[in-house]
Order: sequence, then structure tokens, then C-alpha cells
Amino acid sequence: MTSNLLSSLELSQQFNKTLMFSSQQMNWSGVFVEQCQSPVSAFEVELSALSDHWLNLHIGNPAPLIQQRDDRLHESILHEGDSLFVPAGQPSYWCRDESGVICTPLHICLKPELVQHVAEASDIDSTRFELVHGFGQQDMQLHQIGMLMLAELRSGGMMGQLYVESLTQALVIHLLRHYSTLARSIPLRIGSLTHVQVQQVIDYIHAHLNQDLSLAELASVVNISPTYFASLFKKVMGISPHQYVIQQRVEQAKVMLMKTDLAIADIALQVGFSSQSHLTQQFKRLTGMTPKQVR
Repeated sequence: MTSNLLSSLELSQQFNKTLMFSSQQMNWSGVFVEQCQSPVSAFEVELSALSDHWLNLHIGNPAPLIQQRDDRLHESILHEGDSLFVPAGQPSYWCRDESGVICTPLHICLKPELVQHVAEASDIDSTRFELVHGFGQQDMQLHQIGMLMLAELRSGGMMGQLYVESLTQALVIHLLRHYSTLARSIPLRIGSLTHVQVQQVIDYIHAHLNQDLSLAELASVVNISPTYFASLFKKVMGISPHQYVIQQRVEQAKVMLMKTDLAIADIALQVGFSSQSHLTQQFKRLTGMTPKQVR
């Protein structure tokens, strides 16, 4: 059955559109993101069931669109911030008359296995709920997460795996809360990281600061799920794992700027930033100064 499902890459080829940005070569775990320019001309596409959950965020001028599901046609004018969501395993039909409108939608495809893992980490039985269709809904939180993903996509993955995974976790939890058959909201698990566990994670971060750390990697240090780890870490530290790592990289860079003669570009790479410009951006955001001003 799986072999008959339409994959994310095959999905992107079904529409007559121009690809602008894609995460295909970025090795993002469980999520595929792309931005494209939709055709100005009229189109009609009938898609077979998808292997991934598909989220489409409308970006650009208002555009008419017709979608068919459950043997009914749903017609709407899509505006900036509107979202379309098609769960995995669901066929869909799309149609637009010639409008002359150019838009640049953002497509986000999520692996069902990822959604399942996040659900289970939140004490939700993944066999007792389903994700449901969404069509033309204004969802500003969803749009905000999407725009952060788009910025990371356009930067070529400058912020790193940990940042993308944090955004993806937030996206999945939002979908579970607002686009599923769950009758109740996701419960907050009671618990905390012990002092020993916190120190183990901090020690690991400092020992691997120059690497592209991931949530799964940090969570494995204390043997808990990535989703649960992220919430517990923030509860104890007051900031997310990604924010903590950025802070530590800036602090380490500050020490190296004052005590070594290494080039700023070399320091950036040694503390885990993707480039000198990435270091400068985060350094100024946290300290109010540029690396050159510190040196």
C-alpha cells in the first residue's frame, strides 16, 4: 500500500510551478520544506493519497482556489497567512481558474513517524486520533512557525539542526492540538530534570559546542524523548535548548576574541556557528556589540 502513496518529492512535481528553495539537500529530520512560485495560468490537479502530512501556507496576493474532499467542493479566496492542510493517506483535488495572480506558497511535509513520536512523548495514544483536513484557515501561530522555517530555508540552514528540530516540534504539537480529532488538549507532563541530568546535558553541550547538535542527540544524554526533553530543559533553564546553545557559543566566542589572535571567521567555526556573519548576528543580538568591537 505504501508504494502507491505519493511522496513529498513526487508531490512537488505535480504542480506546474517554479521551485525557489528546497530543504532536500539539508538533511532535516522528519520534515521537508520548499517554497515555489505557483503558475499564473489556470490549473487542475488531482492528487493520489500522500505518504506525508502536507501543509501549504499561502504567501503573496489573494488567489482563488477550489479544493475537493469528502465529495464536496470547497471554494475560497486565499489570503496571506491562510493555510491548507492535507493529512497523509488522503487524496485531494485542486483547481484554479486563470487569475493572473502570482503567489509563492510554502510547502511543509511531515513524516507520520515524526508526528507519532511527538504524540507518544506527550502521552497521547497515536492509534486513537487522526489529523484532519484544514482549508483556507487563518492561523497566525502556524504562519509564524512557517515563516521562521522559511527564513532558515532561505539562509541555507544557518541556524543548524537544533533550531529546525525545535521549530518542527512546535509545529507538530500545534497540529495535534488544532488539526486532529483529539477531544482534549495535549496534557503537560509533570516532572523535571534532576541536577545531575542538567549537568550531564550542559557538559555534553560544552564538549560538542562546535558540532551541529540535535534535540535527539541532547535528549539521548539523559535517555528521554526529544519532545519531553525540550520542555523539561526550558522549565529548568528558562530558555530552550537551542537558545542555551547559542548563548554558550557567544560566550565562548567572547573569551576567544579577548584571549586569542584567531581570525573572527575561525572563531565562528570553532564555537559552532555556520559562518562569521552568523556569529556577528547572534553576538550583536545578545551583547549589543559586534565581535570586532569586543576585540
